Amino acid sequence: MSRPSKRELARLITGIENGDPNALRTLREWYGRAGRAHIVGVTGAPGSGKSTLVAALTRLARSRGQTVAIVSVDPSSPFTGGAILGDRIRMRELFEDEGVFIRSMANRGALGGIARSTADIAVALDAAGYDLVFIETVGAGQAEVEVARVAETIVVVEAPGLGDDIQAIKAGILEIADILVVNKADREGAERTMSALQAALDLSTPSAGTAGHHGPGALRRVEAPAANAAGWRIPVLKTIATEGTGVEAVLDAIARHRQYLDQGAGAQRRAQRLEYEVTIRLRDLLLKRAMQQIEPARYRALIEACIARELHPQDAAQALLNALSREADRTPVE
Repeated sequence: MSRPSKRELARLITGIENGDPNALRTLREWYGRAGRAHIVGVTGAPGSGKSTLVAALTRLARSRGQTVAIVSVDPSSPFTGGAILGDRIRMRELFEDEGVFIRSMANRGALGGIARSTADIAVALDAAGYDLVFIETVGAGQAEVEVARVAETIVVVEAPGLGDDIQAIKAGILEIADILVVNKADREGAERTMSALQAALDLSTPSAGTAGHHGPGALRRVEAPAANAAGWRIPVLKTIATEGTGVEAVLDAIARHRQYLDQGAGAQRRAQRLEYEVTIRLRDLLLKRAMQQIEPARYRALIEACIARELHPQDAAQALLNALSREADRTPVE
Protein backbone atom coordinates (compact mmCIF):
# COMPACT_ATOMS: atom_id res chain seq x y z
CA MET A 1 0.00 0.00 0.00
CA SER A 2 1.40 3.39 -0.99
CA ARG A 3 1.29 6.09 1.64
CA PRO A 4 -1.94 8.10 1.42
CA SER A 5 -1.68 11.83 0.83
CA LYS A 6 -1.74 14.13 3.82
CA ARG A 7 -5.18 15.32 2.80
CA GLU A 8 -6.53 11.76 2.62
CA LEU A 9 -4.97 10.89 5.96
CA ALA A 10 -6.32 14.04 7.61
CA ARG A 11 -9.80 13.24 6.31
CA LEU A 12 -9.56 9.68 7.66
CA ILE A 13 -8.44 10.90 11.09
CA THR A 14 -11.31 13.38 11.25
CA GLY A 15 -13.67 10.51 10.49
CA ILE A 16 -12.09 8.38 13.22
CA GLU A 17 -12.47 11.19 15.75
CA ASN A 18 -16.12 11.64 14.81
CA GLY A 19 -16.92 7.92 14.76
CA ASP A 20 -17.74 7.92 11.06
CA PRO A 21 -18.61 4.33 9.99
CA ASN A 22 -16.70 4.59 6.69
CA ALA A 23 -13.56 5.82 8.45
CA LEU A 24 -13.79 3.06 11.05
CA ARG A 25 -14.26 0.51 8.26
CA THR A 26 -11.09 1.78 6.57
CA LEU A 27 -9.25 1.61 9.89
CA ARG A 28 -10.22 -2.04 10.29
CA GLU A 29 -9.00 -2.76 6.77
CA TRP A 30 -5.68 -1.09 7.54
CA TYR A 31 -5.20 -2.76 10.92
CA GLY A 32 -3.28 -5.74 9.56
CA ARG A 33 -0.72 -3.40 7.97
CA ALA A 34 0.13 -1.73 11.28
CA GLY A 35 2.80 -2.87 13.73
CA ARG A 36 5.91 -1.51 12.02
CA ALA A 37 6.07 2.06 13.34
CA HIS A 38 7.62 2.97 16.66
CA ILE A 39 4.99 4.73 18.80
CA VAL A 40 6.62 7.19 21.22
CA GLY A 41 4.69 9.01 23.93
CA VAL A 42 6.05 12.36 25.09
CA THR A 43 4.59 13.62 28.33
CA GLY A 44 5.38 15.97 31.18
CA ALA A 45 4.32 19.13 32.92
CA PRO A 46 3.14 22.22 31.04
CA GLY A 47 6.05 24.51 30.26
CA SER A 48 8.64 21.74 30.11
CA GLY A 49 9.13 22.22 26.35
CA LYS A 50 7.55 19.03 25.04
CA SER A 51 6.52 20.53 21.71
CA THR A 52 9.93 22.09 21.11
CA LEU A 53 11.62 18.78 21.92
CA VAL A 54 9.29 16.81 19.62
CA ALA A 55 9.98 19.27 16.80
CA ALA A 56 13.74 18.95 17.35
CA LEU A 57 13.52 15.14 17.45
CA THR A 58 11.49 15.21 14.24
CA ARG A 59 14.04 17.35 12.40
CA LEU A 60 16.85 15.02 13.50
CA ALA A 61 14.87 11.87 12.56
CA ARG A 62 14.21 13.35 9.12
CA SER A 63 17.92 14.01 8.66
CA ARG A 64 18.41 10.29 9.29
CA GLY A 65 15.86 9.39 6.62
CA GLN A 66 12.95 8.47 8.88
CA THR A 67 9.39 9.60 8.25
CA VAL A 68 7.57 11.05 11.25
CA ALA A 69 3.97 11.59 12.31
CA ILE A 70 3.08 13.79 15.28
CA VAL A 71 -0.17 13.69 17.22
CA SER A 72 -0.43 16.66 19.58
CA VAL A 73 -3.34 16.32 21.95
CA ASP A 74 -4.56 19.78 22.95
CA PRO A 75 -7.00 20.80 25.67
CA SER A 76 -10.43 21.19 24.13
CA SER A 77 -11.40 24.75 23.37
CA PRO A 78 -14.01 25.91 25.92
CA PHE A 79 -15.89 27.64 23.08
CA THR A 80 -15.84 25.21 20.15
CA GLY A 81 -14.77 21.90 21.69
CA GLY A 82 -11.96 21.73 19.13
CA ALA A 83 -8.20 21.73 19.58
CA ILE A 84 -6.55 25.05 20.37
CA LEU A 85 -3.80 24.12 17.85
CA GLY A 86 -0.96 25.75 19.76
CA ASP A 87 1.41 22.95 18.76
CA ARG A 88 0.62 23.45 15.09
CA ILE A 89 1.74 27.05 15.41
CA ARG A 90 4.98 26.03 17.11
CA MET A 91 5.73 23.33 14.50
CA ARG A 92 4.67 25.23 11.38
CA GLU A 93 8.10 24.94 9.75
CA LEU A 94 7.65 21.14 9.57
CA PHE A 95 4.37 21.25 7.68
CA GLU A 96 6.00 21.65 4.28
CA ASP A 97 8.06 18.47 4.73
CA GLU A 98 6.37 15.64 2.83
CA GLY A 99 7.90 13.15 5.26
CA VAL A 100 6.19 14.73 8.26
CA PHE A 101 2.51 14.57 9.19
CA ILE A 102 1.23 16.70 12.07
CA ARG A 103 -2.19 16.48 13.64
CA SER A 104 -3.50 18.46 16.59
CA MET A 105 -6.56 16.95 18.17
CA ALA A 106 -8.78 17.94 21.06
CA ASN A 107 -8.88 15.63 24.05
CA ARG A 108 -12.65 16.31 24.22
CA GLY A 109 -12.61 16.14 27.97
CA ALA A 110 -10.95 12.72 28.17
CA LEU A 111 -8.73 12.27 31.21
CA GLY A 112 -5.15 11.09 31.04
CA GLY A 113 -3.66 13.61 28.63
CA ILE A 114 -4.86 11.86 25.46
CA ALA A 115 -8.11 11.54 23.57
CA ARG A 116 -10.18 8.35 23.36
CA SER A 117 -9.46 8.02 19.63
CA THR A 118 -5.69 8.51 20.00
CA ALA A 119 -4.96 4.78 19.87
CA ASP A 120 -6.90 4.38 16.60
CA ILE A 121 -5.16 7.39 15.08
CA ALA A 122 -1.78 5.92 16.00
CA VAL A 123 -2.78 2.70 14.22
CA ALA A 124 -3.80 4.68 11.12
CA LEU A 125 -0.48 6.55 11.04
CA ASP A 126 1.41 3.30 11.59
CA ALA A 127 -0.46 1.60 8.75
CA ALA A 128 0.09 4.66 6.54
CA GLY A 129 3.82 3.90 6.63
CA TYR A 130 5.37 6.39 9.03
CA ASP A 131 8.48 5.17 10.81
CA LEU A 132 8.08 7.19 14.02
CA VAL A 133 4.82 8.32 15.58
CA PHE A 134 5.12 10.85 18.40
CA ILE A 135 2.12 11.30 20.70
CA GLU A 136 2.48 14.49 22.70
CA THR A 137 0.06 14.70 25.61
CA VAL A 138 -1.87 17.66 26.95
CA GLY A 139 0.55 18.20 29.81
CA ALA A 140 -2.12 17.94 32.47
CA GLY A 141 0.22 16.40 35.04
CA GLN A 142 -1.18 13.70 37.29
CA ALA A 143 -3.36 11.86 34.77
CA GLU A 144 -0.68 11.62 32.09
CA VAL A 145 -0.07 7.92 32.72
CA GLU A 146 -2.77 7.09 30.14
CA VAL A 147 -0.21 7.54 27.36
CA ALA A 148 1.49 4.34 28.56
CA ARG A 149 -1.51 2.40 27.27
CA VAL A 150 -0.94 3.66 23.72
CA ALA A 151 2.79 4.18 23.21
CA GLU A 152 5.65 1.69 23.25
CA THR A 153 8.31 4.08 24.53
CA ILE A 154 7.51 6.83 27.02
CA VAL A 155 9.64 9.98 27.21
CA VAL A 156 8.92 12.06 30.32
CA VAL A 157 10.09 15.66 30.02
CA GLU A 158 10.95 17.76 33.05
CA ALA A 159 12.39 21.27 33.31
CA PRO A 160 14.04 23.14 36.18
CA GLY A 161 12.21 26.00 37.80
CA LEU A 162 8.69 24.58 37.48
CA GLY A 163 8.20 24.25 41.21
CA ASP A 164 9.27 20.91 42.62
CA ASP A 165 12.44 19.26 41.33
CA ILE A 166 10.77 15.85 41.49
CA GLN A 167 7.22 16.73 40.51
CA ALA A 168 7.23 13.80 38.10
CA ILE A 169 7.27 11.48 41.11
CA LYS A 170 4.37 13.28 42.73
CA ALA A 171 2.45 13.21 39.46
CA GLY A 172 2.81 9.46 39.22
CA ILE A 173 4.50 9.54 35.82
CA LEU A 174 7.98 8.47 36.91
CA GLU A 175 6.71 4.89 36.98
CA ILE A 176 5.86 4.95 33.28
CA ALA A 177 9.06 6.63 32.05
CA ASP A 178 11.39 4.74 29.75
CA ILE A 179 13.49 7.85 29.16
CA LEU A 180 13.70 10.92 31.39
CA VAL A 181 14.66 14.25 29.85
CA VAL A 182 15.53 17.43 31.71
CA ASN A 183 14.86 20.08 29.07
CA LYS A 184 15.88 23.75 29.32
CA ALA A 185 19.10 22.48 30.88
CA ASP A 186 20.71 25.91 30.54
CA ARG A 187 18.47 27.16 33.35
CA GLU A 188 19.54 27.43 36.94
CA GLY A 189 18.69 24.31 38.89
CA ALA A 190 19.09 21.86 36.00
CA GLU A 191 21.77 19.83 37.78
CA ARG A 192 19.63 19.71 40.92
CA THR A 193 16.69 18.39 38.89
CA MET A 194 18.94 15.79 37.26
CA SER A 195 20.24 14.65 40.64
CA ALA A 196 16.76 14.48 42.15
CA LEU A 197 15.42 12.34 39.30
CA GLN A 198 18.45 10.05 39.37
CA ALA A 199 18.13 9.64 43.13
CA ALA A 200 14.45 8.81 42.73
CA LEU A 201 15.30 6.16 40.14
CA ASP A 202 17.96 4.67 42.42
CA LEU A 203 15.45 4.47 45.25
CA SER A 204 12.90 2.74 43.03
CA THR A 205 15.37 0.14 41.73
CA PRO A 206 13.86 -3.27 42.59
CA SER A 207 15.62 -5.66 44.88
CA ALA A 208 16.14 -9.23 43.77
CA GLY A 209 12.91 -11.12 43.30
CA THR A 210 10.66 -8.06 43.32
CA ALA A 211 8.85 -6.30 40.53
CA GLY A 212 10.30 -3.01 39.41
CA HIS A 213 9.78 -0.45 36.72
CA HIS A 214 6.78 -1.36 34.59
CA GLY A 215 6.47 -4.60 36.53
CA PRO A 216 3.38 -5.94 38.30
CA GLY A 217 3.73 -3.40 41.12
CA ALA A 218 3.69 -0.51 38.68
CA LEU A 219 0.77 -2.11 36.88
CA ARG A 220 -1.28 -2.15 40.06
CA ARG A 221 -0.55 1.53 40.64
CA VAL A 222 -0.91 2.99 37.16
CA GLU A 223 -1.90 0.07 34.93
CA ALA A 224 1.07 0.82 32.69
CA PRO A 225 2.40 -1.79 30.26
CA ALA A 226 4.95 -4.15 31.71
CA ALA A 227 8.56 -4.69 30.73
CA ASN A 228 11.59 -6.65 31.91
CA ALA A 229 12.80 -4.65 34.92
CA ALA A 230 16.33 -6.06 34.70
CA GLY A 231 16.89 -5.28 31.04
CA TRP A 232 16.45 -1.53 30.74
CA ARG A 233 18.02 1.20 32.83
CA ILE A 234 16.15 4.46 32.46
CA PRO A 235 18.52 7.17 31.20
CA VAL A 236 18.29 10.72 32.54
CA LEU A 237 19.30 13.08 29.75
CA LYS A 238 19.75 16.84 29.45
CA THR A 239 18.57 18.88 26.48
CA ILE A 240 18.24 22.46 25.33
CA ALA A 241 15.66 21.71 22.66
CA THR A 242 15.56 25.28 21.32
CA GLU A 243 19.22 24.89 20.34
CA GLY A 244 19.16 21.19 19.49
CA THR A 245 21.59 20.42 22.29
CA GLY A 246 21.29 16.88 23.62
CA VAL A 247 18.50 15.95 21.17
CA GLU A 248 20.65 13.34 19.42
CA ALA A 249 21.17 11.48 22.70
CA VAL A 250 17.38 11.36 23.23
CA LEU A 251 16.68 10.03 19.73
CA ASP A 252 19.45 7.45 20.17
CA ALA A 253 17.91 6.38 23.50
CA ILE A 254 14.52 6.00 21.80
CA ALA A 255 16.14 3.75 19.17
CA ARG A 256 17.92 1.71 21.85
CA HIS A 257 14.67 1.22 23.73
CA ARG A 258 13.01 -0.09 20.60
CA GLN A 259 15.85 -2.58 20.16
CA TYR A 260 15.34 -3.64 23.77
CA LEU A 261 11.62 -4.18 23.11
CA ASP A 262 12.30 -6.05 19.88
CA GLN A 263 14.54 -8.48 21.76
CA GLY A 264 11.49 -9.81 23.57
CA ALA A 265 10.52 -7.34 26.27
CA GLY A 266 7.98 -5.68 24.02
CA ALA A 267 5.77 -8.75 23.61
CA GLN A 268 4.33 -8.54 27.12
CA ARG A 269 3.85 -4.79 26.80
CA ARG A 270 1.97 -5.15 23.50
CA ALA A 271 -0.19 -7.97 24.85
CA GLN A 272 -1.06 -6.02 27.97
CA ARG A 273 -1.80 -2.85 26.00
CA LEU A 274 -4.12 -4.69 23.60
CA GLU A 275 -5.87 -6.53 26.43
CA TYR A 276 -6.53 -3.20 28.10
CA GLU A 277 -7.79 -1.71 24.84
CA VAL A 278 -10.22 -4.58 24.29
CA THR A 279 -11.46 -4.23 27.87
CA ILE A 280 -12.02 -0.47 27.51
CA ARG A 281 -13.86 -0.93 24.21
CA LEU A 282 -16.02 -3.67 25.74
CA ARG A 283 -16.86 -1.39 28.65
CA ASP A 284 -17.84 1.42 26.30
CA LEU A 285 -20.03 -0.87 24.19
CA LEU A 286 -21.75 -2.34 27.24
CA LEU A 287 -22.37 1.12 28.67
CA LYS A 288 -23.81 2.32 25.39
CA ARG A 289 -26.10 -0.70 25.16
CA ALA A 290 -27.16 -0.29 28.78
CA MET A 291 -28.04 3.38 28.38
CA GLN A 292 -30.18 2.50 25.37
CA GLN A 293 -32.18 0.02 27.45
CA ILE A 294 -32.60 1.99 30.67
CA GLU A 295 -35.79 4.01 30.95
CA PRO A 296 -34.86 7.72 31.11
CA ALA A 297 -37.37 8.38 33.92
CA ARG A 298 -35.90 5.56 36.02
CA TYR A 299 -32.38 6.82 35.39
CA ARG A 300 -33.23 10.41 36.36
CA ALA A 301 -35.03 9.24 39.50
CA LEU A 302 -31.92 7.41 40.67
CA ILE A 303 -29.69 10.40 39.91
CA GLU A 304 -32.03 12.69 41.84
CA ALA A 305 -31.92 10.27 44.77
CA CYS A 306 -28.12 10.48 44.74
CA ILE A 307 -28.24 14.29 44.61
CA ALA A 308 -30.56 14.29 47.62
CA ARG A 309 -28.14 11.97 49.46
CA GLU A 310 -30.88 9.37 49.74
CA LEU A 311 -28.94 6.81 47.70
CA HIS A 312 -25.26 6.02 47.30
CA PRO A 313 -24.02 6.06 43.66
CA GLN A 314 -22.90 2.43 44.03
CA ASP A 315 -26.45 1.43 44.99
CA ALA A 316 -27.86 3.45 42.09
CA ALA A 317 -25.57 1.66 39.66
CA GLN A 318 -26.51 -1.70 41.16
CA ALA A 319 -30.21 -0.85 40.80
CA LEU A 320 -29.70 -0.07 37.12
CA LEU A 321 -27.78 -3.30 36.65
CA ASN A 322 -30.55 -5.26 38.35
CA ALA A 323 -33.13 -3.63 36.09
CA LEU A 324 -31.09 -4.61 33.03
CA SER A 325 -30.83 -8.18 34.28
CA ARG A 326 -34.60 -8.42 34.76
CA GLU A 327 -35.14 -6.97 31.27
CA ALA A 328 -32.75 -9.54 29.81
CA ASP A 329 -34.63 -12.36 31.57
CA ARG A 330 -37.90 -11.20 30.01
CA THR A 331 -36.45 -10.96 26.50
CA PRO A 332 -37.40 -14.11 24.51
CA VAL A 333 -34.61 -16.06 22.87
CA GLU A 334 -34.97 -16.06 19.09
